Amino acid sequence: MDFAFTEEQSMLADSLAKFLAHEYGFEQRGAIRASGEGFSREVWRGFAEMGLLGLPFAEEHGGFGGTPVDTLLVMQALGKALVLEPYWSTVVMAGNAIHLGGSAAQKNALLPAIAGGERIFAWAHGEPGSRYDLAHVETVARAEGDAHVLDGKKSVVLFGAQADSLIVSARSEGGVRDAAGISLFIIHRGQPGVSVRDYRTIDGLRAAEITLKSVRAGAQALLGDRGAGHALIEQVSDLGLAALCAEGVGLMEALNAATLDYLKTRQQFGQPIGRFQALQHRAVDMMIHAEQSKSMAYLAAMRAGGADAHERRRVVAAAKAYVGRAARRVAEEAIQLHGGMGVTNELAASHYAKRLVMLDFMQGDADHHLARFAATALV
Repeated sequence: MDFAFTEEQSMLADSLAKFLAHEYGFEQRGAIRASGEGFSREVWRGFAEMGLLGLPFAEEHGGFGGTPVDTLLVMQALGKALVLEPYWSTVVMAGNAIHLGGSAAQKNALLPAIAGGERIFAWAHGEPGSRYDLAHVETVARAEGDAHVLDGKKSVVLFGAQADSLIVSARSEGGVRDAAGISLFIIHRGQPGVSVRDYRTIDGLRAAEITLKSVRAGAQALLGDRGAGHALIEQVSDLGLAALCAEGVGLMEALNAATLDYLKTRQQFGQPIGRFQALQHRAVDMMIHAEQSKSMAYLAAMRAGGADAHERRRVVAAAKAYVGRAARRVAEEAIQLHGGMGVTNELAASHYAKRLVMLDFMQGDADHHLARFAATALV
């Protein structure tokens, strides 16, 4: 299997790395994190100018027709720089949902706006008590003529308060955990009936609890066919999982490099602590976890866009299960090797560790995806 990147992909990775090195230092990130919105509109415009925001979309919609492997390169670089901007929620999740399930009119109206950095989206699917079950949807969509009225709650919606629009899942028929009967709607955040409670997550991102009360969604707001949204949700979720695995690789590589540098400079008993064999072994274990995670992330990216849904689910679940556990292990070891300094906000290591721990829980933790992987063997 050929894991070599094309010349264009290598150029993309190099350009993004240079941009982030110049625009996204640790102190710059701290200022962005403390800002009102929790991300930088200037950096977001820079992403648009580089073509990152339209990467997965077709050329006629302002994109570049990129693959999940292209997204992998971007997410890996964003992970290394601890980027806070809503790339995953806007481009990978919401953008792909529109790209894969939207009508021609929706694609023409929305995708160029995302690609140009003019419109930010949030993926509002998770609910209180859903516990990673993609079919668990209690939010209700009642049909009224050719429109729908939505009532319900959505939890931990990344950048839900900063987004211009939300992609909301709601049940138009069936039971709470039925795969059939789920519909997707494009809802403007500011429209009547939508209330948002904004907060910061432990890893520095922004999330929101969203309540929908008699929110009216016209016929043009329906994304895909009524009641047939589960397959699209699962497909988009797998693309999102593959992207998270790539981000995890970037995070682990950066944290490993920071830890190795600390071992070389921290003095104890008159010598760098990196000379102690026990610490060398632990650093090697961290590197092995990162390298194996990279292999799994590459495989997930290569399968995430495939037509075989069963193979996609199997590989992506295996990748997220491994990367999730590796992420927690690397985070814990890095904190231990840094000592007390490893948990201070003044050191980048603590921020990488927090993000790695949160990444394990996003879209299902390691135990959830291990069970999901095991279930594919029974099909």
